[in-house]
Amino acid sequence: MELGQLLVSNGLVTREQLQQARETQGNTRIDQALIKIGAVTEDAILRTLSDELGMRYIDLKNIEVDTELLTKFPTSSIFRHTLLPLYRQNGHVVVATGDPLNLEGLDELSTVTGFKLEPVLTRSGELGNRINELLGVGGDTINQLVRRRTEEGIELLEEIEEDFGELAEGAQAPSVIRLVNELLMEAVKQQTSDIHIEPQENGLRVRYRMDGMLRIQPVPQEIGQFYSAIVTRLKIMSHLNIAEKRLPQDGRIKLRVSGREVDVRVSIIPMLHGEGVVMRLLDKARMKFDLKAVGMPPTCLKTFRELLDLPHGIILVTGPTGSGKSTTLYSALNEIKDPATKIITVEDPVEYHMDGISQIQVHSRIGLTFAAALRSILRHDPDVVLIGEIRDGETAQSAIQASLTGHMVFSTLHTNDAPSAFTRLVDMGVEPYLVASTVEGVLAQRLVRRLCPHCKIAKKPSEVEMPVDFPLPYPEVVYEPNGCRECRDTGFAGRIGVFELLRTDPVIQRMCAEQKSSTEIRDYALKAGMTTLRSSGWEQVMAGVTSIEEVVRITRGDIVG
Repeated sequence: MELGQLLVSNGLVTREQLQQARETQGNTRIDQALIKIGAVTEDAILRTLSDELGMRYIDLKNIEVDTELLTKFPTSSIFRHTLLPLYRQNGHVVVATGDPLNLEGLDELSTVTGFKLEPVLTRSGELGNRINELLGVGGDTINQLVRRRTEEGIELLEEIEEDFGELAEGAQAPSVIRLVNELLMEAVKQQTSDIHIEPQENGLRVRYRMDGMLRIQPVPQEIGQFYSAIVTRLKIMSHLNIAEKRLPQDGRIKLRVSGREVDVRVSIIPMLHGEGVVMRLLDKARMKFDLKAVGMPPTCLKTFRELLDLPHGIILVTGPTGSGKSTTLYSALNEIKDPATKIITVEDPVEYHMDGISQIQVHSRIGLTFAAALRSILRHDPDVVLIGEIRDGETAQSAIQASLTGHMVFSTLHTNDAPSAFTRLVDMGVEPYLVASTVEGVLAQRLVRRLCPHCKIAKKPSEVEMPVDFPLPYPEVVYEPNGCRECRDTGFAGRIGVFELLRTDPVIQRMCAEQKSSTEIRDYALKAGMTTLRSSGWEQVMAGVTSIEEVVRITRGDIVG
């Protein structure tokens, strides 16, 4: 029976859905077309084919693969046909496939190795991930690199120069290009924020940062011998000097991966065993600049919006690198964006392009610093100014002057908590009375990982060692991470913000003018009702969004007695 009719007869899809899938089918198989339109799940199709064809359906998660057996199979065939040899059983080799109709691939593996194969069905996404885990991202390309095969890569949105002479000969080989592309595509697929490619004494190490945590990404051991070519290829894509290997370089790559635009910021620094590469991925399709989405509690959100409505002053967002400061500021600008309001930003670099806002890229080499740009744009008649970061006294003084002349100024500052922002500005050389009269509010923030909704475990507080500062009464249950297929066994999926908002009042202004310490300002703010990062985290724990351990990890040293 034809596959589509089989699914109809088993009640998995209707005839109307089958007809709709055929109209959009193109060159894909009918079951793939049905999955694409959401008529049926891959799991349901595989279980039906399992019964129809008499093939076992397995969950790869709990299967231990015989890695010694795996070495006897060509990686090119494994990747090309997405087949994974698992183990020997009764004189056969059990091979996992996501496509029971792919007889050509099974025949090829059997012919090349001489093994008798027994195919079993499993989900294709899970199968692809397991192959990458065992053979490494780009494992197929390493095999092809040796054979000098040609493959297409991902789409670059900016033209790159082709003629680099002998220096780029290895880096421009089609298989090296594809290897670099695979590293980038896998990172985008896993929703990675950063890729770290680190030279070691014996080879190299690739790590992906997901949800704020670095995880080693398996790669073939042989990839080390192509490290120089990989770095050169990344330099070419980033429009950097491929001959310079002694000095740090920064660049940018614009890509389109699976129809999504991705900005890649590239940093290359010479290390002991070679050049280290870190790439930050900015996936524009995933970014939503909405204050409600950043996770502010209602009371904090209400106060923050009141600050946004002020006619002038400075609003600071503080926190370490990667704590979501830029996202919060962009969301704030998005909230106040209006045809009647002129908004200008000065950034290094401009991370996201926003319609209706004038954005300036800092170029320190030619003298266009934050402070210099700010002096110029004040003559450009802005209502609101965003300074990417207050890094020095000159920028701080410029921000103060902008707020004193009737502008609303947003910026970021690197401090551990909100009260420290006042003393930090004074340390930069700003007069205390100017800080007191211009800074309207400081928002400190961190990002905590969200528990995976598919596998989080509920526990009674009595079963968990509760921190001494956890608010009473305890909730009925708290949740802990577990790990499943959906979250790649991490127990977490995505991140959400925890916040500490300090709004300036007359007492804080007086304390700042008198140069009181950040500890004294903090003590007063707590008595006045300021919610700390820690207590904001406990709210997310009680809401079942994150775990106690995650809040403790992120807000260490923030315990309130």
